[in-house]
Amino acid sequence: MSGGVDSSVAAALLQERGFFITGVHIKMWSDPEIPCAFKEDRYDAMRAAAHLGIPFETWDLTAEYKHAVVEYMIAEYAAGRTPNPDVMCNREIKFGVFLRRALVEGADFIATGHYSRITKHKTRNTTQEYSLLQAKDINKDQSYFLWTLTQEQLRHCLFPIGDYTKPEVRAVAKKLGLPNAGKPDSQGICFIGEIDMAEFLKKYIPVCRGSVVTTSGNVVGEHDGLSFYTMGQRHGLGIGGSPSSGLRRSEGGIPYYVAEKNAKTNTLVVAEGPYDEKLFSSNLAVADVNWISGVPPRLPFVCEARIRYRQPLQKCVVSLCHPERSEARLPDGQGSRRDASPLAQHEMRVVFNEPQRAVTPGQSAVFYSKDEMLGGGIIR
Repeated sequence: MSGGVDSSVAAALLQERGFFITGVHIKMWSDPEIPCAFKEDRYDAMRAAAHLGIPFETWDLTAEYKHAVVEYMIAEYAAGRTPNPDVMCNREIKFGVFLRRALVEGADFIATGHYSRITKHKTRNTTQEYSLLQAKDINKDQSYFLWTLTQEQLRHCLFPIGDYTKPEVRAVAKKLGLPNAGKPDSQGICFIGEIDMAEFLKKYIPVCRGSVVTTSGNVVGEHDGLSFYTMGQRHGLGIGGSPSSGLRRSEGGIPYYVAEKNAKTNTLVVAEGPYDEKLFSSNLAVADVNWISGVPPRLPFVCEARIRYRQPLQKCVVSLCHPERSEARLPDGQGSRRDASPLAQHEMRVVFNEPQRAVTPGQSAVFYSKDEMLGGGIIR
């Protein structure tokens, strides 16, 4: 229970279904120099649990979170990539450390306030027992952040609000008199607080200035270090509009967008306007691929994908980057998860029907077939 309305309603819905519930608040790491709302959030979670009349505990996972999420995130930025800490938090903390501890302490399931749905297959002619579906509320769907889950984890997971829209969740909370029924949704990354990402990273990654160059070769400014920028970024570049517009910085001009980070020359390449062809790519490579079913599909594989949260699904084809290196029997979709693991180590190539804007190394490419989320990987 985070203290927000979603996890509180999730607990209430399970209680109504007859489950014995224990509310658990996870204490995450936060930068001691940045104001943190942990105490307020924990208090809100305690109040909700008291209102429901359920036991409440706080589990301190600050050390695990700092190592698995914060240090990972900083290392990825330092390497020039843009990681997704929400994905890593789900993999390592909520459905990793937290799930394992809950099972040891006697729980049958863990339940969260994620907007997603789990279905169990009734047929015996498949190795896949569970599927992960998009939420009823597509605007709130969080399946994008859950692509690392496995069949064994899904066996012990419940997502009670996946069949509800956000307004319906708030209506349930109000009807039940939950004290946090009107609490606003949390925004951003919890341990960063009110400062922006670049400001946070500069506490851990040294400034390394270099040139900002347009895709046409004009030097237009200086950057603080490639680690502090992400693909497609428009704001916070410290440079004005394009000189080709004939306007001075104070008058605006064509906006710049980060199109490339050249580590060899320490150069930040920016596109001139949102339609610069250098901003777009039709293909990408993904690594660390996980398939929710536990086995890979027959490749090449036609599906849909998104490369950022809430992006409309895009048609694509998934194949092996180096098929000659794989064992011929692996891609046929047969066999156990153990059989599939060597294939998951290979990079996969994703080719989209339409060029994609600002493909960002470090982010997640997540695959879908209609409502079902099939799995995903890290963009390289």
